[in-house]
Amino acid sequence: MEEIITLKVEQQAEAPRLDAFLSASLADRSLSRSRLQKLIDDGKVLVDGKLAKPSLKLYGGEHIELSLPEAEPLSLKAEAIPLQIAYEDEQLIVINKECGQVVHPGAGVSEGTLVNALLAHCQNSLAGINGSLRPGIVHRLDKDTSGLLVVAKTDQAHQSLSEQISKREAKRVYLALLEGQLPADTGIVDKPIGRHKTDRIKMAIVEDGRQAQTHWEVVNRNHRFTLIKASLRTGRTHQIRVHMASLNCPVVGDLVYNRKSTGNEAARKKLGLRGHALHAAYLSFRHPTSGELLEFESEPPAEFQKLIASL
Repeated sequence: MEEIITLKVEQQAEAPRLDAFLSASLADRSLSRSRLQKLIDDGKVLVDGKLAKPSLKLYGGEHIELSLPEAEPLSLKAEAIPLQIAYEDEQLIVINKECGQVVHPGAGVSEGTLVNALLAHCQNSLAGINGSLRPGIVHRLDKDTSGLLVVAKTDQAHQSLSEQISKREAKRVYLALLEGQLPADTGIVDKPIGRHKTDRIKMAIVEDGRQAQTHWEVVNRNHRFTLIKASLRTGRTHQIRVHMASLNCPVVGDLVYNRKSTGNEAARKKLGLRGHALHAAYLSFRHPTSGELLEFESEPPAEFQKLIASL
């Protein structure tokens, strides 16, 4: 069943675009601008009885009718998988993800993911994000990376959190154990990352890639390994792993980018690791509705801590 929303445009100093006007007028509905643009494109918005484009300028006096479809259930299986929850309210949930868990379905993986677990956990508290009842993945962690990530429950939260990440207002700090010696105690890797030219499942530093910046700071080191804190200034796929490998200091246990002695399953087993030695240890952002600064910290998995202590 569709909900019909009617609006009348008052004259304004500057004529707004249709999508911007709807976004501002329906702020309490938690509808993102991208969602509204899709509704317009799908013919769900009439201006004076006619179809319109998102870019249509409104000069005052127009009558708008919006047909808002009921949010559809996501066609994924809800699974009662235990979650480590650091924080939760009606807008969002912060998860301490275990190493080995895939964040969302894709590429032949449809079960056992964090999204499957969230569908079971959230149940009726989910809202319609871009037209479907689902948790909104704002940023991702690789399967073999553990630690903190925030998930949106509402369209409003998804839009706010995504903007904070894109504007570098949200902060993410990782703990990584590297194989090799970095040239200094602190530094920045500023190298563009894109899809590998020949191996499409890998990322690489490429001239036409997207800008990527990683700030690193040495926590401890010995003759063979370096423990660092890595802060993301951008959020590219496999960013820390690719950047550290480019410095000839790949992440310990990384099966994709580490070509040294610890980049294989046998080395992982010997070191007592389930995945690679990379953990999302700190996360902060502003709450989407209250504006309150929320900060979270997470200790690395026990096997990661044991390895650090042994070195």
